[in-house]
Amino acid sequence: MRLHLVPRAAHADFLDLPWHEPLEAWESSRLVEVPRGIGRHVVRFVDYAGTYFALKELPPEIAAREYRMLRALDARGIAAVEAVGVVGERARPHEEELPDVLITRYLDFSLPYRLALARRPAPDQLERLLDAFAQLLVRLHLTGFFWGDCSLSNALFRRDAGELAAYLVDAETGELQPRLSDGQREYDLQIAEENVFGELLDVEAQAGGEGGEEAAALAAEIPARYERLWAELTAEEVLRPGEAERFEARLQRLNELGFDADEVEIVETADGFRLRLEPKVMEPGHHRRRLLRLTGLDAQENQARRLLADIDAYRRRLAAGPAPPSETAAVGRWLAEVFEPALAAVPPDLRDRRDAAQLFHELLEHRWYLSERAGEEVPLDDAVADYIDSVLRSLPDERRVIGPAADEYGLGYG
Repeated sequence: MRLHLVPRAAHADFLDLPWHEPLEAWESSRLVEVPRGIGRHVVRFVDYAGTYFALKELPPEIAAREYRMLRALDARGIAAVEAVGVVGERARPHEEELPDVLITRYLDFSLPYRLALARRPAPDQLERLLDAFAQLLVRLHLTGFFWGDCSLSNALFRRDAGELAAYLVDAETGELQPRLSDGQREYDLQIAEENVFGELLDVEAQAGGEGGEEAAALAAEIPARYERLWAELTAEEVLRPGEAERFEARLQRLNELGFDADEVEIVETADGFRLRLEPKVMEPGHHRRRLLRLTGLDAQENQARRLLADIDAYRRRLAAGPAPPSETAAVGRWLAEVFEPALAAVPPDLRDRRDAAQLFHELLEHRWYLSERAGEEVPLDDAVADYIDSVLRSLPDERRVIGPAADEYGLGYG
């Protein structure tokens, strides 16, 4: 047996698993039942100290390729499941050769698209899901990744404040190139529209609908939303002397969309100065990286934006005092006096209903709602107590979608 492992991602050596047996025939106390959708390959899940890992049997060349692809996407900051390792040469001497096994880390708090849409989704939930999927496609294409099998089934979704964030799950068919041509991008969009149409038809049929007109219209929204975002990120514009504010406004719009521009090209022309932002140097996560740098908290982009706004408001309140603190000191006090006490007030058995950043965002939203109803600002402690009793106790556990409720949907691994 040969095991290629990424130590930082694993926290386990996996040596106690029955690698010399076909994955489908395994019997191990490590195995956990995580229902999944129909897939081409055998997939099993194992538990190491509360951390779940997905194991997928693949032909050796495909397993090695997907492993390298996922690691390359991780290095480029793309939202995808985390590659942990590949196990090969599994058969004992003189026995039939076994497929390799790709190990990835299970994505906690993720939802398959069927569960995110929850039978009859509200229009705004569909909007958020389609936006998240289109944004994932844009980010993949900006980094030179041709997906080749882009579909809702090959993505997972996590709550991101009031939005959804999409993660790539399956990279078997992907190709990473220095830059994609317009034809390659258009072909990926065509595949996406066709696959999403079929998937939404399934959701519509499951909910008792028929006809497919709505599914076709929604699937057509994928390329439309993609093109709008692509143009916002890559379109050139002409600036004239004295229009520096337009340059700053363009960069601000990129930040609001979750992207940065590390390099900008400004070329003098007869009409003025042409501003061009190179797509290959844009990276998502402006607010996420700032929050991580200030607090050590890892959050989705919109969650980070919401938490940073609360930090800034807290710092402004402190600045009104006799001795305004530094940014570092204010952040430290926010963590110790606001964030950590709010989460600590949540009973331990309820903390897995949402990840920490999403939970705090929802606490802030609930406080705003209570304050509007009361006509005055409600203390955060009171809002936390009310949120726990009136909202959180009725929410499903989303850290891992397991159990009977997940059987109907599937997880998208495979």
